[in-house]
Parts: sequence; structure tokens; C-alpha cells
Amino acid sequence: MTFNQYRMKNMNLRYSWTIIFFFCFSLFTHAQYSDIDNDGPGYGENCTTIMVGKRASSDGSVMTSHSCDGNYRTWLEIYPHQKFDQGTMHPVYSGMLHTGESWDMTKVTLKGEIPEISETYSFLNTAYPCLNEKQLAIGETTIYGREELINADGMFYIEELEKIALQRCKTAREAIALMGRLAEEYGYADLAECITVADPKEVWQLEMAGSGKGKPSSIWCAQRVPDENVGVCANIPRISIIDFKNHDYFMYSADLQDVAKKLGYWDGKEPLKFWKVINGKKPFAIREFYILSTLAPSLNLSFDAEELPFSVKPEKKQSPRDIMKFFRETYEGTKWDMTKNLLITVKEKDKDGNEIERQVKTPAISNWMNNDLRTLLNEIKPALIERQRTIAIAGCSYSHVIQCRDWLPDEVGAIAWFSFDNPGESPRIPIFSGVLSLPASFNICGQPRYRTDAAIWSFREANRLATVNWSRGRALIEPAVQEFEDKAFAEIPFVEKKVVELVKDGKNEEAKKYVTSYTNSFAGAAMSRWEDMKVTLWGMFGRGF
Repeated sequence: MTFNQYRMKNMNLRYSWTIIFFFCFSLFTHAQYSDIDNDGPGYGENCTTIMVGKRASSDGSVMTSHSCDGNYRTWLEIYPHQKFDQGTMHPVYSGMLHTGESWDMTKVTLKGEIPEISETYSFLNTAYPCLNEKQLAIGETTIYGREELINADGMFYIEELEKIALQRCKTAREAIALMGRLAEEYGYADLAECITVADPKEVWQLEMAGSGKGKPSSIWCAQRVPDENVGVCANIPRISIIDFKNHDYFMYSADLQDVAKKLGYWDGKEPLKFWKVINGKKPFAIREFYILSTLAPSLNLSFDAEELPFSVKPEKKQSPRDIMKFFRETYEGTKWDMTKNLLITVKEKDKDGNEIERQVKTPAISNWMNNDLRTLLNEIKPALIERQRTIAIAGCSYSHVIQCRDWLPDEVGAIAWFSFDNPGESPRIPIFSGVLSLPASFNICGQPRYRTDAAIWSFREANRLATVNWSRGRALIEPAVQEFEDKAFAEIPFVEKKVVELVKDGKNEEAKKYVTSYTNSFAGAAMSRWEDMKVTLWGMFGRGF
């Protein structure tokens, strides 16, 4: 072998190992540092929220939900019930979405102050605050909107409006009215946002944007999801024709029609379609279409339609577990399955001992492959993968499905079924509306770096390792997810019964301590199980073959 041949051979080996390294490295890093998956069809692709009306659920609960997809903080806490002296001011911030812990004010900006009220409710403080002690629940998805509507001089970003609503309100209508008034009075500075607001009676979809140049204000509209229906929003405005006379189903900003005409987004003659005002793009994509058409197949919804219904009546009433299943969805086995063309030939024996060949999907690939890997595979064979935005993605910071139930006391009535990381691989931890505190590891963000003291890494490491060979990894992950789901739904009726008895006896604080203990014990068991699976998965795949 000549020196040049030897050198080329070693260069090829180093090149091969470089490809392997970056493939494995991408499993861990792609999800953490990508706020928006930029290879989508012209839409932002951060979050999904599903809403379920009271008569559309299997148990009479009202549901909202949220997958916080992208690089957002993963620390969470129970923000306490508080009392304030007259004249106290409430600070309003921006920049809280990327902090490391609750005390971290790095790159956080004080935008202004508003008068505080005398007493506030406790709430579950996630990146986008989501549930208070009175069973008021909120989901979120950024809908971007027209750039010319953004006014950075406004005081409020959406997460601050959510926080204040949860501190001050009991019902969805109260929360929408308050957030709308604050945004109009003090100005809204954020991208257009959709938040889905639920209480034990009903669920609404609120879409909000800035009002453009000049004095900061806001244009917004909220539409109620009919009690017998399910709605979905995934980064695209979905509210269509506003019935300005039907105040039981619509709420809106005071000067919405005047602003829409002034900005040239509405002629004042045709019915006002809100999605046309704040965005103008087709008001649905694959996630909305998949969920709505799956819920109501007899409607024969078309992906080529100009619009889809705002919500649909499901042909089967939906349980919380049905909604959790949607958040695990990658369209596997459907025509949108990105792995359907990734086939390999395997040899095996038939029942008579004869060797046969058949094609199966390669076990090294899942529907959570990142953009770089899709590009590489399509370079090898053009059009091998048709990219789809799945509902479950590896780049999820956290997600929750929240059910609100009016037949139970507030201490146990609402449950935020919370999961860290990829909702297709992680268990759901029940956090009740009466919980007083969470495990210490929940208070630490795990996004900037690997941290064994951050709860998310108890799940993320095992989840990423499982995708090295998904056909083998899922054999561990998926049964564990179902096991913890089964455990929760088997145990929670007993928890509820105990809490009802305590509240009946006037022992409300004892009831809160009881649900706190249950949530923390459940979380500890789930983290321990995923830590054990991490060790097993390293044993399976750590040697590299």
C-alpha cells in the first residue's frame, strides 16, 4: 500500500466516523436548539393545542392542551397564592421563556407595571403558565400573524397575560375579557398568539395580535368551542367568520372592525373572517387536518379545501387518553408516514424451514429523524422521504393535557397530565390543581446543557437513545408509557375519593398536601423508571453495534 493509499484509507475512515458522530450528536442536539422547524410549508411549527367540549368528552370533563415545541425553558413550579397591600404594583416582564430557574433574571426585561389586586390564586408556572387552583386552564400555540401588526412598544407578551389571568380569574370568559382589556389598554408586543382557555364548563379559543404602528394596542377575537365538539389549533389562525351579535360564542376587541378596515384587511362588506385579518394564509395544515378528519371521518374533509370547520363533533367521545394518544402521533401506517419508503430486505425461514426474503422498515429510522438526516437520505435517493410535521416531535420541551371537572372539588378537580420532552416517548405525570409543590428537579431548566439535576434529562436521555434503533428502543419505551398511564388511571379514583372526604370534613389544606404527595411520588417513580431504561439502552446500543 502506498502512502497516498494509506492516507486516503484513513481519511475515508475518519469521514465515516464523522458522519456517524454527527448522526448520533444530532439525536441529542437538534431538539434543543431549534425554535422553529424551518423546512415546513411556510408556517411556523412550534406547538399544538387540542380542545374538548364538555359533551364531547367521555367523562364530562372539559379539556385543553399544549405541546411546547422548541427551545423553551423546562423548569416549572407552583406559584403560590398571595395577598397584597393596597397600592402594590405588579411587574410585567419579557424574556422569561428562556430562563434557567425561577430566580434567574438573565436577559429578562421589565416592560412596565400594572396595579396589583388584593389576593391572587396559585398556578402551575410553566413557560406558558397553564393551570390555577380554581381549575382555570390554558393551552398555547404561536400563530405568528402579519409582521406589520407587531408593535414592540406594547407592554405584554402572551405568557405574561396568561400568568395574570391565572392569578386573577376563575372562568374562561373572565380570563379572556381580562387579557383582552390589558392588551388593548397597555399594548401587545408579541407575535400573534392563540391560547385555548378552559374551565369546568366550557373551552374557548382566543387569537390575539398587535394593532400595528402608533399607540400600542391589540386586535383579538375569541370563539367558544361548542360543548359537543373538539377543536384544534397548530400555529395557524383558525377563527373564521365572526358573528358579532352572538356574545355566547364570540368575544372580540372593541375596535376590531374599524382597525381591520383601516389596515385594509377587510372591506366592510363581506363577513369578517378573523384568520384573513391577522394572517391571510390557508387556515390549516397537516396537524389540524389529521386530527379533525380522524375525529369525524364521515365529514370527508379535504386537504385541498380553503378552510376546515373551526371544530367538529367527534364520532366517538374523547377521553383524556385519546387526546394523549394524539400527542404521540407520527402518522405511522398512514400515507403521511415519512418512513414508509425506508425499507430493507431481511432473510428468514418460513414454517417449512425454507429461506425467504421480505421487506421491512429499517429499524434505525423513526418519524423523529431530523432535517439533516432527511436531507442526506433524499440526496441518496431523491423524494425518498416526503417531510411531514408530525404532532409528536423530538424537539418538544414539555406538553400537557388538562382536564377540568365540575363534579369534583378544586383541590383535585383539574389535572394537568404533564410530560417532559418528546410526548411520543415520555410518561404523563398527573399534577392536580391543588398541588402545593413539585420535586426539586422540576425547578431546573435542562435546555442549555446536560444536567443530571434537571428533571427533563431523566427522560430525554433514554428517549434519544431509544431512537438509535427505534424498533428495539420502542419495545422498552412504549410499554413503560402505557404502564404509567394505566397506573395513574387505576389509582386516581381512590385519590379523588380521599380528597372528596377530606374537603367534606373541612380539611382542605390536608387535601392539598395529599394530592401533592401523590403527584411527587408518581413523578419520582416515573423518573426512576426512565433512568433505569437509560442504563438498559446504553447497554444495548453503547457499544455501537
